Amino acid sequence: MKICLACSSGGHLTELLQMEDAYRDYRHFFLTFRRKDSEELAKKERVHFVADPKRNPLGFAVNFLQSLGVFLTERPDAVISTGAGVAVPMCYIAKLFGKKVIFFESFCRIEKPSLSAKLVYPIADLFFVQWQGMKKFYPKAKLGGVF
Repeated sequence: MKICLACSSGGHLTELLQMEDAYRDYRHFFLTFRRKDSEELAKKERVHFVADPKRNPLGFAVNFLQSLGVFLTERPDAVISTGAGVAVPMCYIAKLFGKKVIFFESFCRIEKPSLSAKLVYPIADLFFVQWQGMKKFYPKAKLGGVF
């Protein structure tokens, strides 16, 4: 099994790295945008850098094409994501190819959902929230993640 770990740099990447026990024993690679923390990660892990869409339609299109190229090259069996927008195209691409999508709503989302989570929730095979109160937005979500 090969896993794509798709997330934005910064806090989303930190949350995904805290879940290392879940993917350490599988072939895996990261999909993120270039920033100091992700460049450091690339020194020890396989990392593909894509454009950060920043809620811009043109940026989203560029990211989608780059993510599609990575997907076709790497051929992951599943995508695990902690968000944000940089990961949304890869989640949809994976689903289009019949692959599993696992999404963790960010730990910092206590009272209202993130845009990336709202976009991925309908296609996620497994969706986690980290606060009980978030289940009102995502009734099929599982409570779990990094506590």
